[in-house]
Amino acid sequence: DDIIRIPPVRINKTEKVTKVSDSLRECIMSNILYEDNSLLIFNKPSGLAVHGGSGVSLGVIEAFRQVRKPDAFLELAHRIDRDTSGGLIIAKNRLALSMVGEALQSNQVKKHYVALVKGKWPKGKSQVNAPLKKNQMLSGERVVKVDPSGKRSVTNFNIIKKFKNTTLLDVLLETGRTHQIRVHCQYSGMPIVGDGKYGDVFFNKTMVEFGIKRMFLHASKLKFKHPEQDFFIDVTAPLPVDLKNGLELLNDEKE
Repeated sequence: DDIIRIPPVRINKTEKVTKVSDSLRECIMSNILYEDNSLLIFNKPSGLAVHGGSGVSLGVIEAFRQVRKPDAFLELAHRIDRDTSGGLIIAKNRLALSMVGEALQSNQVKKHYVALVKGKWPKGKSQVNAPLKKNQMLSGERVVKVDPSGKRSVTNFNIIKKFKNTTLLDVLLETGRTHQIRVHCQYSGMPIVGDGKYGDVFFNKTMVEFGIKRMFLHASKLKFKHPEQDFFIDVTAPLPVDLKNGLELLNDEKE
């Protein structure tokens, strides 16, 4: 899910740079949902990291910097998980970066996600308010858990549709902790379909026959005041084809 990000120090120019492939260049060019002089919003595909590091040679931001003019200012305003698809804000100047960062911190950016979870989500369950804490496992892998000593974490849920064994949810973040939606769904006993870290491994395997082979979590909508002008940006990121097809197959499933 979302965390606000301070830009890193630029990488040493002598380091070997991974070149953007033609397919990634095409992906970058064809998935811009909104752009002006201050920022752009990119519909990130699942599986593409937002930035390089920890075994990832090339992320969204490095790819954009290669595709655009070399001296162009481009910085991530926030992050979304590698396996999550959907809307990602990239700032095109320092003021926009700072203003969007402040808006994210003060919950003035409305961030909606679409998630498919295991089981029948209860009608009355519209909010999960459970503090989250990051933990380091012995393997070095980072996991997030509900913990009374953790940071305040609030997620709002709305049912879009119930299927035979799953529920499609509209999720609105009130806070933006790492893996927040994923852990709050797990904590509720209804993990996100296809989530390899917090999900149900056996249930995920049954979902493959519906063409859902990855985590069903998509950053579907961003609404916020423009950082430098007097209007609201309201952008919807269309659901990727693989997830859309999966929903159609689930819809055809008999009770």
